[in-house]
Amino acid sequence: MTEIRTPRLLLRRWSDDDVVPLSEINADPAVMHWTGDGSPLDPDATAGEVERWEEEWDDEGFGQFAVELLGSGELIGAVGLSVVADDLPGLPSDVEIRWRLGRQFWGQGYASEAAQAALEFALQDRGVDRVVAVVRVGDHASANVAEKLGMAAEREITHPEQGHALQVYAIDLTEYAA
Repeated sequence: MTEIRTPRLLLRRWSDDDVVPLSEINADPAVMHWTGDGSPLDPDATAGEVERWEEEWDDEGFGQFAVELLGSGELIGAVGLSVVADDLPGLPSDVEIRWRLGRQFWGQGYASEAAQAALEFALQDRGVDRVVAVVRVGDHASANVAEKLGMAAEREITHPEQGHALQVYAIDLTEYAA
C-alpha cells in the first residue's frame, strides 16, 4: 500500500470509511466552487469519484491520495495525481496534480504540504517527467499552491464544456531538481 508521511499529514490510498467524510467535504459549496462545474457532490457521486481514483491507482500506478491529519487520523481531503481529462485542449496525457481540502483546513499550509509530497512522488518515485496543475482563473488560493510548488504559469485555456478560463501551471523534472 502506498503511503507518504509529511510532518503533519498521512497521504494514503482510499478505504470505504473515507466516503462519508469526503462526502461532507464535497457537499460544501465553498469547497466545490472552483471544481468542475462548481456544484457540490452528493454521497453517490463522491463514492463514484473514490472508485475512479482507486481505478486510476490500479491502471496508472498513481492517483488521488486520501489525506489525513497524523495526530487525529481525521480525513481532511484529497490530494494527488491524475491523467488530464481528454477534453482539455493541448494537454495530451499530461499528469495533473490536484488538491481539495475541507474548508476548516484552509489557510494552514496543508494543501501545499500534501501537494509537495505528491509532486515529489510523481517526479521521483513514479518517473513522471512533467506535471501540470490546471487552475480556474480567479482561484487565487490554488494558484498560490501551484506557485509554492515551483510551477510556472504556462498558458491559459478555455474549458470546452463549461466555458471558464483555466490557467495551466507546469513543472518538469529538470526544473524540479534545480
